[in-house]
Parts: sequence; structure tokens; C-alpha cells
Amino acid sequence: MLGLMQDRPLMISSLIEYAAAFHPDAEVVSRLPEGHIRRSNWREVNERSKQVANALAELGIEEGDRVATLAWNSDRHLALYFGVSGSGAVMHTVNPRLFGHQISYIINHAEDRVLFFDITFASLVSQLAPELSTVRTFVAMTDREHMPEVPGVPEDRLLCWDEFIGRQSTHYDWPEFDELSASSLCYTSGTTGNPKGVLYSHRSTMLHTLMAAARDANDVHSGSVILLVVPMFHANAWGTPYTAAMVGAKLVLPGPHLDGESVYELMKTEGVNQSQGVPTVWMMLFAYLDEHPEIDPHELGLRVAGTGGAALPLSMIERFDRDFGADAMQGWGMTETSPLCVIGRLLPKHERLSDAEKAQIKLKQGRGICGVELKIVDDEGNRLPWDGKAFGEVWVRGPWIASGYFKGEGGDKLDAEGFFPTGDVATIDPDGYLQLVDRAKDVIKSGGEWVSSIDLENAAMGHPAVAEAAVIGMPHPKWQERPLLVVVLRNGADATRDELIDHLAGEVAKWWLPDDVLFVDELPHTATGKVSKLQLRERFRDYQLPTVAT
Repeated sequence: MLGLMQDRPLMISSLIEYAAAFHPDAEVVSRLPEGHIRRSNWREVNERSKQVANALAELGIEEGDRVATLAWNSDRHLALYFGVSGSGAVMHTVNPRLFGHQISYIINHAEDRVLFFDITFASLVSQLAPELSTVRTFVAMTDREHMPEVPGVPEDRLLCWDEFIGRQSTHYDWPEFDELSASSLCYTSGTTGNPKGVLYSHRSTMLHTLMAAARDANDVHSGSVILLVVPMFHANAWGTPYTAAMVGAKLVLPGPHLDGESVYELMKTEGVNQSQGVPTVWMMLFAYLDEHPEIDPHELGLRVAGTGGAALPLSMIERFDRDFGADAMQGWGMTETSPLCVIGRLLPKHERLSDAEKAQIKLKQGRGICGVELKIVDDEGNRLPWDGKAFGEVWVRGPWIASGYFKGEGGDKLDAEGFFPTGDVATIDPDGYLQLVDRAKDVIKSGGEWVSSIDLENAAMGHPAVAEAAVIGMPHPKWQERPLLVVVLRNGADATRDELIDHLAGEVAKWWLPDDVLFVDELPHTATGKVSKLQLRERFRDYQLPTVAT
């Protein structure tokens, strides 16, 4: 027997329609690439989204066609989010931080028909345009005054956003189609081989949106003022553009201006109470505040500092608490999981714990949210217990988890139970808190035991002189591998090898202590802001640990 409920498809367009109807005046504030701040609202974003849909129709874009963006976080990009997907086309956000050959590869692989780009990427587009075999139209996201020259793009194929979109009607009837239809496309960062495409659906995005906004997840509501620092080309900005529309939250979009001063000014002037970004951005904010001790971050009113993309160090948790009075909260997921899988919220029983004990729980990535199933398995695929000690590769299953990659790249990925492999190694404790040990390819095998580079890095970051740290495994004739700690010191700070090892001796097991410490000016990062262990291993491949007999 079937229920007697209306069968309405889950459509992304319903989010922007709701925002415009019930929260029309809630602000959307953008710092544009041109430099100035523009104030809009959900009613205007809805109108602009419909203009986008009409513009795509004029270009002959049909359902399922891919439309690419090379753009920062702004109200223009937000209008594309809803206008492209809402019309039935597929929104393809391209990460401009990838290598040029990777960008041209994924645009061609996706067979994008149109490319929208911010003016900061004009030279990149000019360089890549001759290689983009499927792109027929290029749209510079600016006004006529700031319209860039783009050699390599024929004049009749280059359009100005304000003119092309601005002349379109704001009337558009959103179509209804199968909710399983593709809505957006994001590619992995391609650290091993070519990037692979993750193709989201309207249904998966809507279900992810509903859960991401929940109290025990990101707790996004109409009173939220969200500074969205995580780029809109990273796994759909963790889904925040959709959740913000669903609840009518005020959205603050920083564009390309992610330096500490710019982030602080937006937080102060816009009354930000929630933020989302990777730890490297918060380190830039901290550095700015260190240079301006007259600023009291408590005055900002920040309530939650959401982080992801890299493990949250204890020092960052403590600083947000001490200096901002804010809760630093991390989550875990990946492009293939839309991305939200777990959120690091405390349980009611934890309220009686000390701040130090609470911080130790916050170091864990978090508990699974409803809709996501988790398991950890050993090398033979056997399930491991949730005891907080056994660790294995994490596999996930759920309605917003990928079943495979676009065009079948990478082959079949699911196991017999329908779980997807994440490549992350973790423990899960009896309360369901997942704690990453490492990426499977980064775990250090020493004397038959595993060393967690993440735990070592977090411990090193606890030293007041350390700005950033990374640990890689180096070959050792006796122990197979031993850890090498690579450190970036804070400006004006000083520390020695022995001082850092002494610090770690009080934090980790003795046999985990790195065999050496190297100091560098900066660490290499991937296109998603994570430390590139691959580049570090290549850089130090000829380095010999002092513990290796010569």
C-alpha cells in the first residue's frame, strides 16, 4: 500500500523560491573582485537566477548540458548556482587553483558549453581558451567598465555579464523534472592522476541541504549571519549556499579577498556570527590579530567557527574559545560525499566536562549525521569495532554519497554492501565520534606499528612558535619508515629541533617522536588548501634521517 501524499520532486529551484518568498529582504553581501562591496538580498538573487536561466536558453543550453564557472564567492556566482541547476542544466564549478592543464582537462572532460569567469581569471581564460574544445561562449562576470581583454577568445564569443544577464527577463517558470537528474558537477583535486568528476543530483543536494541545516549539524537558521570563506568551487561550498537559502540566513561572501584584514573587516561590519573555512584562512586571521593587539575579537560576536578540509589543531580550538568566545567546530567529508558526513558537536553529557576534556572531543572530526552510514574495515575488508582504538579505512553509504565517478572514471567503487571507499583511516568510538588517523596513503608504518601524522601535526601545532606543521614518513632500514616533522614558524618566533621534540615528548608516545625536524618558509598546499604530502615527499626524497647509519 502506498501513502496518500503528494508526489513533488525535490528541486533546487524550490530553495531560491522559498528564500525570495519568505525571506526576501535577508541580505546577501558580496565583496566583488572589482574591489567594492555590493548589497543584495534573496529576492534579487532569485530574480538574477531567473535572468541566468533565460540567458542560458538564449544560448541554446538544454537540460543536462554542463555550464562551467571560474569564480569566487559572490552574489553573481550564487545566482548561477540556482539559475543553472534550476533550469535543468548542470552547474560545473571549476577550481581555479588547479594546474592549467588540469583545468583544461576537466572542462573538456565535462564538455562544458559555457564558461562564466571572474575578471581575476581573465589571463587564465586567455591562456586556456584555445584548448577548450567544447566551450562556445565565454561570459566575463563584471560590468562594461571593468570588462577585461581576453586574447584567445574571439570577440563574438565573449560576453559581458551585466549586459548579457541584465537584459534578460526576471520572469521564468522553473521546470519540473526527475529529481534524480544531475544538478552540479565537482571534480576532485587530482592528487593522483587526472581529477575525477562527482555528479550530484537534485535529490541528493536537497536531502544534504535538509540535514546540513539541522541543529545537530551546522545549525543554520534565519538568525544566522554566515561568512562563507570556503570557496564555492570546493564541493559546492559545503552546501552552504543551499542551506542559507533554505532558512533565509544572511550570507556574507568575501570574493577573492581572504587576507586576515579583509576577513576581519567583513566579520566586524556585517555582524557575522557563523563562519566556514579551512584552517589556513583562520591562521591568516590570527596573524592579522597578532599584529593588532588593540583589537578585541570578543566584540565580533562570532558564535561558531566552522572548519573542514584539514584536521583542526588544538591550538586553534583554544584560541577561538579564549580570544573570540566562539566554538571551533570541525566536520569531515569529501567531494564524493556532498560533502557532509560527520560534525563535531558535543553531546549533552559532555557539558559537565572541563574545557580541556571538551577540547579533546572537539579534536575528533565528529559524529555521523542522519542519512550517512559509516564503517571502518581492515585490509581484508572486515568490519572493525567502534571502540575508539581499532582503526581502518572509512567506508560510507547514503543518499548524498557518490556511487561512482562521471563517465565511469576509476571503475566500480562500491563494495558488496554499497559502501564507498574514502581513502581515510580512522577510529570510531562508542559514541560514534570518528577520528581521522591519516589518509591511507599517508599513514607511517614504523616497526610494524602505525604512526598518525595527523596526531603528530596537531601536537606540534600546540607549540607557540609553530604556525604550520606537516609530518611525512621517510625510509628507514630498520623500522621501514620513521616520521620527519616539517615546520613553518610564526613570524618573529624561534624554536630549535630539540625544543620541538621535547615539546612532543609530553604529547605523544615515545616511539612516535620524529627522527628529525626541518624548518621551511612555507609548506606546499593542494588546490583545496590541504598540505600536499605528495610534494613534500618529492621535495625531501633524497633527504636522509640522522638515525640512518651511514
